[in-house]
Amino acid sequence: MKIKKGDTVLIISGKDKGKKGNVLRVLPEEEKIVVENVNILKKHTKPRKSGEKGQILQLPGKIFVSKVKIICSKCGNVTRVGYKILENKKYRICKKCNQEI
Repeated sequence: MKIKKGDTVLIISGKDKGKKGNVLRVLPEEEKIVVENVNILKKHTKPRKSGEKGQILQLPGKIFVSKVKIICSKCGNVTRVGYKILENKKYRICKKCNQEI
């Protein structure tokens, strides 16, 4: 997968189109990611102990990788990811400014 945990991404389709956020989790086997403040789901929890109240938690849900584009940390543009191999090491590069992401 070209997107890693900690990357800043822009949502390009769906109900959250135009939002930016950081990647919290990457699920390569499902080809999905979890982005903060995007695709917010509500989870209802029951009280577990006596005297405790039930609550409604708001958690970010999974979205497909194809619905996001990475934002380059160097030039700040929405871009695609390329790769360069130097000294038997693989680096991700920005397709617009050719700098390492």
